[in-house]
Amino acid sequence: MSYMPEVTYEDELKVWSGGERSNCFAAHLSIGEVIYKQLESNPKLIAQISATEQTRLTREEVRLNAMRVASYMRGLGLKQTDIVGLMARNTTHLVAVAYACLFNGMPFHSLNTSYEQDTIEQLFSITKPRLICCDGDEYARVRAASEKLQLQATIITMRKHPVGGDSLSILDILTTPIEANFQPYRLQQGPDQIVAILCSSGTTGVPKAVTIANSQRLLVPLLRLSSNSMQYTHSTLDWISGFIILLHAGAFNTTNVIADNEFDPAFMCRMIEQHKINLVFQCPSHMAMLANCPEFEQADLSSIETYIFGGSRCSLEIQQRIRSRIRGNLIFSYSITELNSTGTVNIHFDAKPNSVGRPVAGNKLKIIDEQGQPLGPNEVGEVCLYSGQQWSGYYGNPEETRLIRDSQKWFHTADLGYVDQDGFLFIEDRKKDMFKYHNIMYYPNEIERVISQMPNVAEVCVFGIWDAVHGDEAAAAVVKRHGSKLEPQDVLDFVNSHISAKYKQLNAGVIIVDDLKRSGNGKTNRRANKDHFMNVQSMKGVNLISFNN
Repeated sequence: MSYMPEVTYEDELKVWSGGERSNCFAAHLSIGEVIYKQLESNPKLIAQISATEQTRLTREEVRLNAMRVASYMRGLGLKQTDIVGLMARNTTHLVAVAYACLFNGMPFHSLNTSYEQDTIEQLFSITKPRLICCDGDEYARVRAASEKLQLQATIITMRKHPVGGDSLSILDILTTPIEANFQPYRLQQGPDQIVAILCSSGTTGVPKAVTIANSQRLLVPLLRLSSNSMQYTHSTLDWISGFIILLHAGAFNTTNVIADNEFDPAFMCRMIEQHKINLVFQCPSHMAMLANCPEFEQADLSSIETYIFGGSRCSLEIQQRIRSRIRGNLIFSYSITELNSTGTVNIHFDAKPNSVGRPVAGNKLKIIDEQGQPLGPNEVGEVCLYSGQQWSGYYGNPEETRLIRDSQKWFHTADLGYVDQDGFLFIEDRKKDMFKYHNIMYYPNEIERVISQMPNVAEVCVFGIWDAVHGDEAAAAVVKRHGSKLEPQDVLDFVNSHISAKYKQLNAGVIIVDDLKRSGNGKTNRRANKDHFMNVQSMKGVNLISFNN
């Protein structure tokens, strides 16, 4: 596979390389131009199916709708320097808005629908969108933010349109006449121009506005199927996986199956069976929910040819359960949004389980120690990625931009890992999650791995609770598997019997929860789970079960 060559290792520099990468389409074309031409050349193919709204759109219908929205934007006088705000679920006509922005060379700034009011205001205060498309569910919050920031933005609702007020329905916009001789705009800044602004995970504070370049590096040939292929992700457009899947539907003629409900694993099983979905792109938290639901074992998942996941750590048990139920490839993908492309992929799950794989073509990888010196094979340090392409940084935040990308254009991921003798990367933990107990360093993932081995555990999050004497004491929030019985003492006893070190015990306690706290993009939020633990502890007025003797 030309996209996934054998990795090469430069021993002197201690750098692993995925080799050269070539574009799928003519290099001078923007992504908007690529999608426009592909939609035009395959008008009768089904472009999108909404499993929740029960709609189907051909590629011709999607192209015409996107042209109408783009013409409306042009009629407002919006230029390529303006930004469109998004805060929406995967509804029928969101594709028209996204493609319209691509046709106009105009970036959109996408926020997750779960963001709090302060977060909405802080993010939109950075990009100052002139047009905002949101669901009616979030209209009041978006309007309040717009008024507080004095944006004077036009607001369009995508579903559950409010009665009264000053919002417009997307259905109204779709009546806009298409501009005469409509063509996608050429990009004023070429492939370095910003195509989208997404959000970092926000697990350590307010999400940062991550710029994405209008580069064909976003198109991943590894995911390319055929015009008969059906693809699905529950990720929305604030997460790069949701964005990439939408781009692939336009560029590679696949059919995009969408849903605007809260993620429901049983509903997903039915979608796969009904629509014979071939490609699934999923975050690990949804994988755990899927593998833990009663319908999983009986569902017909035989249509899945490629099941790709990434974004955070997933227990090996969950990976193996998913792998046992599909006939196609289980692919672990690793990157950071800031890289603007896939970083590494593991297409050799059976040979290298739990590895996030090798660097893809066009990328390089190195491991560094705390002094910034490169490390060799099987040495644990911070993972650094290099793509070589232009990155405009965090929008409006040059200070944070300089912290994550050095002068040699290497991204410092803050993830700890190592590369084995075959060039496969293994992620050990987050650098920032390092704890100290009596000045002895340890990482929460070491304990999470043990707890994940318990047959009655579906998911777990371990975090540190500060103690003035001991330092960081480990605590855990645990989700039990459906229909099972699990008590905090069971978890404490299991860890005690499998880990001998005192400093790696759950010295601060355990709580059993219905679900873990997550960031807007579905990642487990260690800080939020810790805060919930502290609230429960405070309400009880006593320490939870603990080994503090």
